[in-house]
Amino acid sequence: MNNFSLTRNAFGKLVFSSDDGIHEGVVPVRAFPIAAPDTGIALVDADGHELAWIERLADLPPATRSLLEEELKSREFLPEIKRIIDVSTFAVPSTWKVETDRGSASFVLKGEEDIRRVAESTLLIADSHGVQFLVRDTQALDKASKKILDRFL
Repeated sequence: MNNFSLTRNAFGKLVFSSDDGIHEGVVPVRAFPIAAPDTGIALVDADGHELAWIERLADLPPATRSLLEEELKSREFLPEIKRIIDVSTFAVPSTWKVETDRGSASFVLKGEEDIRRVAESTLLIADSHGVQFLVRDTQALDKASKKILDRFL
């Protein structure tokens, strides 16, 4: 088990406390943010030095885990596509209307090369502004979404 505690200071920054001292402005960093988001998380100080390594978020006390999850969510912007509602055309560029875990979104896909496979059924889709959208499991999408996506793969 990890021998440290995490709190927030008055300015909203994470404060790491252990036998080695107190560090303000600690940042959690996922080792594998897409493939294994809940395992392998480093806590680093403001200079980028690792203070602690967390094997699994589930091993942490609930309050610490909640604080870390909240911090990670605020730092990482990777909306996950749950459903593809519509695409303007099957040629590129095309405007996509999608439903994500963060609400409805619309983006422009410049080229088919902006859809990258990162695992067997996991995709990253970059919009024309460089925002990355995640499709965690193409097989979990509804039939209509899969049909649209297949036209681009």
